[in-house]
Parts: sequence; structure tokens; C-alpha cells
Amino acid sequence: VNNAIVLVDYINQLRERGLEKSRAILEAGQTRLRPILMTTMTTVLGLLPMALGLGDGAEIRTPMAITVIVGLLSSTLLTLVVIPVVYDLVSAIKKEDEAKESPSAGAAVHV
Repeated sequence: VNNAIVLVDYINQLRERGLEKSRAILEAGQTRLRPILMTTMTTVLGLLPMALGLGDGAEIRTPMAITVIVGLLSSTLLTLVVIPVVYDLVSAIKKEDEAKESPSAGAAVHV
């Protein structure tokens, strides 16, 4: 979740600086790729001894470690692939809704 928040926040910052939506999504993905992967990999590598089943009580800890590792890897994939796509779709829908709600350029506005 934190990686997705960081990615979306950076996309928003880039858009506030004037980048168009698609360029901001690509730039944020390229810029945040390394920190996201490093964060995930440090945790995965830290859980690796537990996942390998080394030591006493490994039969209890191994399934938990494997589950956490798979969850981290899948959430990282979701963050890097699905979140930018969903961001693009949601912002397009939001833009369409705002265009429908705002008065057209030629219409008079009565106050």
C-alpha cells in the first residue's frame, strides 16, 4: 500500500508541475521503480532464511514466510503495473465528469 501511495503522490506532484498525465505516469514509474524494488527485495531477502525452513520450528514459520513473500512480490507487481493503469482510467473518468458538470463555453451563466 505504501508503495502505491508514494507512486500516486509523485504522479500528482509531477502533474502539478505541469507534466501531462501520461508523461507524469511514465516519469513517476521510472523514478520510483528502484526505491520500490529495493524496499520489497530487502524484506523478501530478510524472510528468505525463514522461508527455507532453517532451524527448529521451521514447519510452523515456513508457510507464513512464503505467504508474506508472495504477497509482497504480487503487491509490488500491482503497484508498478496496475496502479498506473487505474490512475489513468480514474483520472479520465474524473475529467469527463468535470466536463459534463461545467457549463459549456458558449452558454451564458446566470447568477
